[in-house]
Amino acid sequence: MKSATVSHDAPSPRAPAVGIGWRHPHYAELLETQPALDFIEVHSENFFAPGGAARAVLREGRASYPVSLHGVGLSLGSASGIDEWHLDQLERLVHEIDPVRISDHASFARGVLPGALPGVTSPATVHAADLLPVPFSREALDVMCANVQRVQDRLRRPIAVENLSAYLRWQDADMSETQFLTTLAQRTGCSLLVDVNNIYVNALNAQLLGEPGAPLEACREWLDQIPGAAVAEIHLAGHIHCGDIVIDDHGSRVSEAVWTLYRHAIARFGAVPTLIEWDTGVPPLSVLLDEATRAREGATAALRPTPSGASAPVEALA
Repeated sequence: MKSATVSHDAPSPRAPAVGIGWRHPHYAELLETQPALDFIEVHSENFFAPGGAARAVLREGRASYPVSLHGVGLSLGSASGIDEWHLDQLERLVHEIDPVRISDHASFARGVLPGALPGVTSPATVHAADLLPVPFSREALDVMCANVQRVQDRLRRPIAVENLSAYLRWQDADMSETQFLTTLAQRTGCSLLVDVNNIYVNALNAQLLGEPGAPLEACREWLDQIPGAAVAEIHLAGHIHCGDIVIDDHGSRVSEAVWTLYRHAIARFGAVPTLIEWDTGVPPLSVLLDEATRAREGATAALRPTPSGASAPVEALA
């Protein structure tokens, strides 16, 4: 087996592990060139089939790099519970790949509708084609805690739960998003996956709705409310402005504002493993590697001690 980490240009000892989302257009090139990355991340559901080409290529990737499994289908916020089949497939994949991290989203994507479909008189399970936000309420928190605990008990390891880019809000809320996520981590022992781009997208959309306050300042406050010890991974991605809404499309380079927030997050949380996500209009591998280099350099700068012993200051936020 090849070395678990391929590194031609050794990063600073204080730099975090940096990886990229490994997508189909780059399967062959990454295996052939083996660029200097600390880990790769894949979407769990794409590799549920027990055999075939997909699982074979993932095994090849795992022979060269640590693998992080990032899911989109556990539906951790579903009041109807965790889908047994989905959890079975994830457990088998985890057993074979032995990932460095397992993660999914603080969302729901499935539910039971009693006779709500045409021609259906008995309850039917409906799967959404999106990651839907949960209300930040005590009831929703109880549901998510139970589901997260069930997954962790089955996998026999903690998972990381990611904050969501959400395009609607529930009126029933007993707490803020950061209180919800912090309490989830405290009650279940799970960790948090902080997606900095998602935070910024939500802040921009709040501004478009006329809410007061500067988006960057709101994001910094969001990050300051999360306990650093709970954060297991950071995601960075691009977004697109569509006039009256901003969409988290993972289809462009990380914006300058998100880089600013990333440096603040690293100064706050420490050298947390960081991933570059790019899922639509996937560019050449060299572009992803360039973004990964920028993440490593930005994190190293944010962690550089000042003469007083503190981390380097983060530039003022507009």
